[in-house]
Amino acid sequence: MGRSIIGRSKIARHYRDLMARVAPFAAAGSAALILWHAARDNPAETGDVPAPLVYSRVSPPAAMPSHRSAHAVQQASVASTIEVIVGRNDTMDAIFRRMAFDKADLAAMRNLPGIRQSLDFLRPGDAIRVTQSTGGTIEQLSRKVSETETLEVVRRNSGFAATLVNTPVETRIRTATATIDSSLFQAAEASDMSDTVALKLANVFAWDIDFVLDIRAGDRFTAVYEQIYQNGKFLRDGDVLAAEFVNAGRVYRAVRFTGADGDAGYYTPQGIPLRKAFLRAPVEFTRVSSGFNPHRLHPILNRIRGHMGTDYAAPPGTPVHAAGDGRVNFEGTRGGYGNAILLLHSNQVSTLYGHLSRFAGGLRVGSHVSQGQIIGYVGMTGLATGPHLHYEYLRNGVHLDPQTVRLPGAEMLQGQSLADFHAAAGPLLAELSAPRERPAAPRTSPATALNSGAKPTGAPAPGPALN
Repeated sequence: MGRSIIGRSKIARHYRDLMARVAPFAAAGSAALILWHAARDNPAETGDVPAPLVYSRVSPPAAMPSHRSAHAVQQASVASTIEVIVGRNDTMDAIFRRMAFDKADLAAMRNLPGIRQSLDFLRPGDAIRVTQSTGGTIEQLSRKVSETETLEVVRRNSGFAATLVNTPVETRIRTATATIDSSLFQAAEASDMSDTVALKLANVFAWDIDFVLDIRAGDRFTAVYEQIYQNGKFLRDGDVLAAEFVNAGRVYRAVRFTGADGDAGYYTPQGIPLRKAFLRAPVEFTRVSSGFNPHRLHPILNRIRGHMGTDYAAPPGTPVHAAGDGRVNFEGTRGGYGNAILLLHSNQVSTLYGHLSRFAGGLRVGSHVSQGQIIGYVGMTGLATGPHLHYEYLRNGVHLDPQTVRLPGAEMLQGQSLADFHAAAGPLLAELSAPRERPAAPRTSPATALNSGAKPTGAPAPGPALN
């Protein structure tokens, strides 16, 4: 047993001696093999180390081709572009401080003749693009100052130079027609007409049609309107140039015309202004919850008490507009009306607006208001079972039904103005007579003489009559 252990010990000692002599050669061989693999897998193309690429407003490529030269890589890293979106109360000084731009560059730009206002007049949402060199030096600044003009400031050897680049827009004319099944907006959508144009169409006929009460299934409309393009890209819808609305079988037509004084308005084919002294409804697209009824049973007092106006159910906060030009005769709390405003108009007419949640800012007794001006917001103050506007129309102190009263209008065009109107309106009236869907086309010269210029925020919920 002892001899066996001694034998194994001698073998182990010989193995350790052998490994000690072989180890240096094995390490040298491994190192040589690693260097050989490295030389074969990574042949040197150039002694330069590529600079990191900086990409602006585009996504970087997945991998750089091996044939791209070091010079091309360096050129790609020369500049980067930063886009700054202007916030509320932002100024150029605040933006330069926030972005750590050189204020001396801003001062140099402001000293350029004729551009300071274009540079400094900012609106929330405006975009300012600044291109910088790798050292952080501003090489170029650009911003859109209007729909058709862009300010570009570029660094030259002698300093900054500024240019106003003009990008004109193209106005095209489109004609759309549709029949109403359930709502004006759904019909407009079916004819690829935007909600913006649908609302403008409703405003054209707002003096004759109550779009809350009067619209019926089967009514139809045709609109000839502008579409604004720039560099072939659609920007927005423009003005309604002519329109026809058939409501309960009665045909209403309107053509936009700009007179010699520069004021644009809508007229019948005979040259009679559509604008009247009063709007048919002081709120847009709501639900009539209670009409004019001198013998109505009051829903809260539970007794016969005449309802001498019209109730328009609407979400709280819906804007209320002055039905006509006038002055504020009363503003405050008025019994069951809650928060109320009384306006005095010409021809011994007055209008009352009740149950308001609040009044528009800046109004006081004696203030002048214009037709369509926001004077308050829908609420349910006073004796009210839900949010709505109570609207009354009085002449010589006598209540009249706001939905049926004959509204006074303006005088028709005369003399040369009437002749100019007929000459300009002819092509558009012909367009209304043959409504058909077709691609938008560049605006034609006959329509040029006519122009020297959303869907509601909440849908009314069904409910019982409101006081």
